[in-house]
Amino acid sequence: MLQTTPNDPHAEIREEVAKLCARFPGEYWRKLDEVRGYPTEFVQALTQAGWLAALIPEEFGGSGLPLSAAAAILEEIQRQGCNGAACHAQMYIMGTILRHGSDRQKQEYLPKIASGELRLQAFGVTEPTSGTDTTSLRTFAKKEGDKYIVNGQKIWTSRAEHSDLMLLLARTTPRDQVAKKTEGLSTFIVDMRTVLGKGLTIRPIRTMMNHNSCEVFFDNMEVPAENLVGVEGKGFRYILDGMNAERLLIAAECIGDAKWFIEKAVGYAKERVLFGRPIGQNQGVQFPIARAYAQMRAAEAIVQKGLAKFEAGVNPGEEANMGKMLAAEASWAAAEACVQTHGGFGFAEEYDVERKFRETRLYQVAPISTNLVLSYLGEHVLGMPRSY
Repeated sequence: MLQTTPNDPHAEIREEVAKLCARFPGEYWRKLDEVRGYPTEFVQALTQAGWLAALIPEEFGGSGLPLSAAAAILEEIQRQGCNGAACHAQMYIMGTILRHGSDRQKQEYLPKIASGELRLQAFGVTEPTSGTDTTSLRTFAKKEGDKYIVNGQKIWTSRAEHSDLMLLLARTTPRDQVAKKTEGLSTFIVDMRTVLGKGLTIRPIRTMMNHNSCEVFFDNMEVPAENLVGVEGKGFRYILDGMNAERLLIAAECIGDAKWFIEKAVGYAKERVLFGRPIGQNQGVQFPIARAYAQMRAAEAIVQKGLAKFEAGVNPGEEANMGKMLAAEASWAAAEACVQTHGGFGFAEEYDVERKFRETRLYQVAPISTNLVLSYLGEHVLGMPRSY
């Protein structure tokens, strides 16, 4: 086992999450992988234990924990060989409602999300023609009386089939009628239970990992005006507001993945004997694992610094972006080392290495690609001209 951080304030949380995850071993995830199933029992267990309500204030039925606690929860889920992608969106979407939602919205939704009566898992932002160029999205919400009429399409809206609510970003003012391209975008809470089949269509996308990704189509879908989050036209800022939290939480998941791969590789390197000695005695086996460990610890330090700044109310943009990039690279390096250590057995489903290998590769691409992180650092941290 890897050493834990001395005086870790969230050690008890990690311990309890680990106990919960022990009830969902590799066999559980492999069976889901075969049928592309959603881990309903796992998500229910996390909900009942209160872990998915970690960031919801106590007055609304949550725990009111800081972001670092949420990071510890997600990291431990990944470290134990489980997959938090089925429910992690709730952690980082939550901030938009907490910071910008109306009192009515908080009273209406947060207690039900905390109890598990409602799931807030779907995040409708990316579109086929705009990708990460969010200001170019085409989904349009036109106000008519006390409702908005939404038309358009989103893609990579993970968990849409298994969520009750969606946080949706749509344009409410045409792009050619705003002074800045970031203006005229609005955020809505969509109750998908009321509009599925009535203006909302969901189509699953099969991918290399069991990530429950979907395309969603809006055809004159009605959303009550009271479901507008904050001020009309300011939605892009609300979404940006939560991106640092999202990147720190995803980075924590990558740290957890890296730890799982490293522990798995170290264990196998000690046990596997060839030519009369453990393969871990060979530098060719040992060094890649050691290097991945060093990468993981370096990324972990950046992520911890970012979490501390976030909780202190200081902009953690630099650390959030660097942490996400470095943690994703560290988890991939650990995955490579783990597969190489296991040799052919790394491709066998029963070892779970190939499943985790597929899952962790995603995070160099999503929710933001490495190239966009580098662009952010070049322009906003180093002050270089905007890259294209």
